[in-house]
Amino acid sequence: MKLQLTQFDAKAEAALLQTCFDIMMAGHPIDNPDQPPESLESFTGSWAHGIDGAPRETWLGYAADGEPVCCALVILPDRENTTTARCFPFVLPARRREGFGTALLEHCTDRARLAGRTRMSSYARDGSPGAAFAAAMGARGGIDMVMRAMDVDASLPGRLVSLRAAALPYADGYDLVSWVGVTPEKDLEQVARLHAVLADAPQDDGVEPVRWDADRVRHMDQVLIQEGLQTYTVAARDATTGEFAALTQMETDPALPEWGFQELTAVVPAHRGHRLGLLVKVAMLDLLAEHEPAIRHIYTGNAGLNAHMIAINEQLGYYVSSVHRAWELDLAGGESLTG
Repeated sequence: MKLQLTQFDAKAEAALLQTCFDIMMAGHPIDNPDQPPESLESFTGSWAHGIDGAPRETWLGYAADGEPVCCALVILPDRENTTTARCFPFVLPARRREGFGTALLEHCTDRARLAGRTRMSSYARDGSPGAAFAAAMGARGGIDMVMRAMDVDASLPGRLVSLRAAALPYADGYDLVSWVGVTPEKDLEQVARLHAVLADAPQDDGVEPVRWDADRVRHMDQVLIQEGLQTYTVAARDATTGEFAALTQMETDPALPEWGFQELTAVVPAHRGHRLGLLVKVAMLDLLAEHEPAIRHIYTGNAGLNAHMIAINEQLGYYVSSVHRAWELDLAGGESLTG
């Protein structure tokens, strides 16, 4: 087995990025059969830019016969988790079990060590070839991330009416605000503060929470625009202070008109107990119905330990789709994966 790896510029070399996308999508029915597919626009955004703005390397691997057989995205966080590299490797299904995956991972670990990283992480669905490969390479699995989907069907409007009526008596003193698209400049700091609330969410050992500020929110919005995604935001606001007490955000992709993607939902600790998490999610589904009537399914994920948010999602009608988790390799020893 001979593998030639070539680094390329994901921002400038669209044909090579398309090849990586094709490799990833060829494995999608095997690796993530319960997950909605990713569009080329979204893939391009994450590989070329990234919401976190961290430095990234993109690699494409060729077999001896010249066929593109594998690719990888290596992310090198530069604001937090600076001892960690994140690697997302893909191997063409027809060329698996030929040693390409091991060679690709070895290359990624070399790049991570060169950047001074002592750990490297990736993600895989439980029971998938990727999870089996990670375990075989000596990686350690983290906490479970439970992915859920919800069907937008004829029963949903009635369910929302009932849930809103149950939540409103607890939410006296709050009002709801919403917007479509980028965050208004006047709200950037408040949105950053709500993102920072996720610091107390369950995370794997040693993982530092993201340090959010207005610039980071602004950058995230711009990357999502570049990916062609539409964003929706609903916030619960303290009517006395004007401060945001809870926030939820969702994304839609024109290339996947039947899917919505539930992202952040956060409630400031001092405002918990008022059912604001449920209330903003109900309002979000109303907003989505108004602007995206073609949506038939919504996809989200929560750490398996996040019992409160899972309970809200189950009330809304979400069901378990799959379980994913991070896998981490210890690079501090410096030993080769292939011995």
